Amino acid sequence: MDITRHTHAPAATAVVLEEAAQGFAACGSEPRLMVLRLLVRAGEAGLSVGEIQERTAIPASTLAHHLGFLAAGGLVEQERRGRAVINRAAYHRLEALAAFLLEACCADARPSPRAHAARAALGGQST
Repeated sequence: MDITRHTHAPAATAVVLEEAAQGFAACGSEPRLMVLRLLVRAGEAGLSVGEIQERTAIPASTLAHHLGFLAAGGLVEQERRGRAVINRAAYHRLEALAAFLLEACCADARPSPRAHAARAALGGQST
């Protein structure tokens, strides 16, 4: 899934929207968002299922469901290490989702200091 590609073709735009919607849907509940933020905080080392459970108090079966949903949405990467499963935030995917939302930041706004600053912060052209 590559939501970072930019195109104006209607069919391709629909695919990009669908991929973005899947990513956002994956983190669309409070427990999943809490787990995802926890994994973002953990960095590249990630966390085992047990560590996540200790920090969130989410029951094991429920946590497995949420982690599966996040992994299916491409937001979490899982790696088996012996008997443990290490979970990591998929930073490239999270960055792509953020970029998808912000790529057109202030494009239709009248020139204003706030719009100019937002576009400049995102590396866009000012008007």
